[in-house]
Amino acid sequence: MDQRHITDTAPDALRYAPRGAGRRRVHRAGAWAAGLLLAGVSAVVGVRAADRDGITPVPQLLAFLPWLIVPTVAALLLALLARWRTGMVWGVAALGALAWYMEPYGSTSGATGVPVSGVRVLASNVQFGRGTHALIDTITRHDPDIVFVEECDYACQDTLARDSLKTAYPYRRAVRAGGSEGSLILSVFPLKAAPAVAGTMGMPGAVADVRGHAVRLQLVHPMPPLPGQVGVWRTELGRLRGVAAARDGAMIMAGDFNATQDHAAFRRILDAGALRDAARIDGVSRTPSWPSSAPGPLGTQIDHVLVSDGFSAEAVRFLRLAETDHRAVLADLTLRR
Repeated sequence: MDQRHITDTAPDALRYAPRGAGRRRVHRAGAWAAGLLLAGVSAVVGVRAADRDGITPVPQLLAFLPWLIVPTVAALLLALLARWRTGMVWGVAALGALAWYMEPYGSTSGATGVPVSGVRVLASNVQFGRGTHALIDTITRHDPDIVFVEECDYACQDTLARDSLKTAYPYRRAVRAGGSEGSLILSVFPLKAAPAVAGTMGMPGAVADVRGHAVRLQLVHPMPPLPGQVGVWRTELGRLRGVAAARDGAMIMAGDFNATQDHAAFRRILDAGALRDAARIDGVSRTPSWPSSAPGPLGTQIDHVLVSDGFSAEAVRFLRLAETDHRAVLADLTLRR
């Protein structure tokens, strides 16, 4: 009887023991994968919570902070499958933190004084001048009062100085350079010279006379936070912060910031000059502007029109232009007394 019991049960032991061990290995692997994903997400969220930008690859990942929900949900599912309770709690906490920081940053209030003048602003990065002709079509269609053009090389600037455009926009300030370094401000309003912001790429400034009211204009195009260039990016955004802090009166600061509201260096520009993002005022924060080839809601908003508290924003749109990887920002503003 004892021998029969041994004979009957031995095959079961051989059959089920490996299966249980294999399941444990799968659970262990799932827990490790979940832990690695959550550690990466937590590092980025921690830097955001500390009001810093960190070092590579954190600044690059901060630009896409809302999309960190994807690896976080994947990690949470892995933790559930692995029955890893710590990972489950960690995943829920990470999702909560991401939801908190996805809330758009900055004030939504617009100026409420007596209207002085409507000002339609267009800001466009034409990617080494490739999108120049598409920009001309957009200018013709939407008739902006002030146009900020980044990566406008020699050919781009010469094209925008021809024929009807020269007549429509008789006032301009430019940094003439090739490739990504050239930049241009076009205006229907008279312009006075203002200091350019020092940077690797051109960032001209001007003071516009908007029906008797001085408005400081600043084109923005700092270096992107590429690996090895994060320090340059931070320095150039810091110089723009200095311009915002020193403003005296109305200001429009527009262009390709190469930064989002999740970058501390960008938030400091807003806070230093009491500036507001026109997209935030109009309720379209986080509308992607780059890369324009990304489908649907994918991408990130690095192109902005920032305004001082003398402006309200009635309509902000992000326009697709051919031959450039940025969407243009078109903002209808009202200068108020």
